[in-house]
Amino acid sequence: MASNFRLRKLCSLRPVKFSSNNHRPETGQSKFFGTNSGVKDEKLKQNKLNKQWRCIDSCCWTIGYLCITWWLLLFLYHCLPANWQGFKGPEPPGERLRRSGTTALHPVVLVPGIVTGGLELWEGRPCSDGLFRKRLWGGSFTEVFKRPMCWLEHLSLNNETGLDPPGIRVRAVPGLVEADYFAPGYFVWANLIQNFARIGYEEKNMYMAAYDWRLSFQNTETRDQALSRLKSKIELMYVTNGHKKVVVVPHSMGAIYFLHFIKWVEAPPPMGGGGGADWCAKYIKAIMNIGPTFLGVPKIVGSLLSVESKDLAFIRTMAPRLVDAKILGLHTLEHVTRVSRTWDSIVSLLPKGGEAIWGNLDWSPEENYVCASKKEKNHRSFVERSNTTNDKSVFEVQESTKYGRIISFGKRTSELHSSELPTFNSQEHALRPDDTVTKSYPPSSEKVWTDYDEVSGDSIYRIFRNSTFTAKTLLDLLRSIAPIMMKRAEAQFSHGMANNLDDHKYKNYKYWSNPLETKLPDAPHMEIYCLYGVGIPTERSYIYKLSPSSRRRSIPLQIDSSADGNHNGCLKGGVFFVDGDGTVPVLSSGFMCAKGWRGKTRFNPSRISTYVREYKHQAPANLLEGRGITSSTHVDIMGNVALVEDILRVAAGAPGVELGGDKIHSDIVEMSKKVRTQL
Repeated sequence: MASNFRLRKLCSLRPVKFSSNNHRPETGQSKFFGTNSGVKDEKLKQNKLNKQWRCIDSCCWTIGYLCITWWLLLFLYHCLPANWQGFKGPEPPGERLRRSGTTALHPVVLVPGIVTGGLELWEGRPCSDGLFRKRLWGGSFTEVFKRPMCWLEHLSLNNETGLDPPGIRVRAVPGLVEADYFAPGYFVWANLIQNFARIGYEEKNMYMAAYDWRLSFQNTETRDQALSRLKSKIELMYVTNGHKKVVVVPHSMGAIYFLHFIKWVEAPPPMGGGGGADWCAKYIKAIMNIGPTFLGVPKIVGSLLSVESKDLAFIRTMAPRLVDAKILGLHTLEHVTRVSRTWDSIVSLLPKGGEAIWGNLDWSPEENYVCASKKEKNHRSFVERSNTTNDKSVFEVQESTKYGRIISFGKRTSELHSSELPTFNSQEHALRPDDTVTKSYPPSSEKVWTDYDEVSGDSIYRIFRNSTFTAKTLLDLLRSIAPIMMKRAEAQFSHGMANNLDDHKYKNYKYWSNPLETKLPDAPHMEIYCLYGVGIPTERSYIYKLSPSSRRRSIPLQIDSSADGNHNGCLKGGVFFVDGDGTVPVLSSGFMCAKGWRGKTRFNPSRISTYVREYKHQAPANLLEGRGITSSTHVDIMGNVALVEDILRVAAGAPGVELGGDKIHSDIVEMSKKVRTQL
């Protein structure tokens, strides 16, 4: 009680106002309030602090207002009636088809691609304590921030074998949840699964073929028996669903993974599954490939050389400290390089078919493509000029973009005629004994080991002097700068084009995922679809330069983001663009269905019907539409209403002719005619 009284008395005190005659306050008062000058000093200090933090406070308040406004709008959106005008979205295709009488018929197998599938921990090092069966990849990614080095260590594979490092076991998450969402709120297969459910599908007739996307395709069988489990599951679904054939829906790299499976299942053991030549004809109705990477992805080249794409090159230009500086000693790009080069699956996505498909130093199938819409579609402008010598009109043809030069060192070399470029010598760029620099993983964070540590500076300069690389010589480049990765991965994959498919060597599993080095099965009633987006600038080739001297021992090459602007508007920030879905060019997604497998060819001897279905990209109309129902980017296309409806109708029994056959918006037919290969 006494303490409460003293506190109340203290709070009731008021400051003393002094007159101008400078009388000092009483001793008791000065103890609490100090002198008049002390009060003024305190006020000045407070005002100074207010001025110092005013800008930060304003920023914080602005961010707070934005967050509150966003959450309020989100709350109202979910609270308002779903049928309120302006908030009701279009009817889902599954619901519309269900009302029209469409029901589940054929069992469905979904095959995810690279990166989108979840990975969970089964065994790890001491730093992973508490993560048993927790997701390391796909999900919240909280472990990236909690223990980044431990996270990277457990996602790496053995650099010699391409399999598990000692003491670490990371496995694919089983079931439909493996790839329904990549991260909270970011759908991959979820929208398609939900629409399948609307017409009667469930887990008894729908299956996600989970596999560890980091491994080479044959190693998914060697380590996890993933191919054997997929074969058994398809056979079981066939029997338990009234002997109805299966519709397979692969996405991205899943398309070539399933192509590998087709050859594996036919091949005799121990290398294959022993299903025989008629297995696909018995069990498979259709293969509906979404955004397939049949002929490779040039974007992977940039990832392997410098862990770059157009986005990262732009960030490096605008904020170089964010990527290049040693922020907290993390060495971001070096660590990404070290980890990703242990994943053999990345090498499966390198361009296939060599110069016959992707073009040479002076030619490419996309050479007439124009990026700038306001310019005339044919960028070969003819300028007539007078010849004073013979009075004849001479037409000067503007040079085409040389997309066949996938890597060029310097903008000028990307434009020169091939006769002006130095001759490439693969022996000159081969790794020499004196080039090798023995390195191990760094004992401290001051140095991060990458494959570049195995190559000397002289070898890098020899590469730089060669100026430009095509799809053929690109492999020699990668063998020079990433010898460990290429030695391991080239035992698992091939990137050429077969002259004689009956050659006994093509029975080896390394050729099975390359559609240009293998035959389709003897299944004349099976259908193959190429479903992909168009209308989005997609990376095709790059202009590179040497990195600053301080970085040449770790990542000596980088995209020259200062290279910009050419006659047809396709060069931006050191990257040449063509038509595609933002990740895979049209040529890679559509060529096999448009020409390589069309009719009876040496790659399709049984005349399996093929269809090209393109979906023209349209950006979301508003924020409430999210990632869009007409988007055709490489992942967002999984929510495209037209694509979902096509897949549901085929799964419900419709053949390709009922869908309307081909639906083409791009120049894939003209590009395919220019490809120089015998079919």
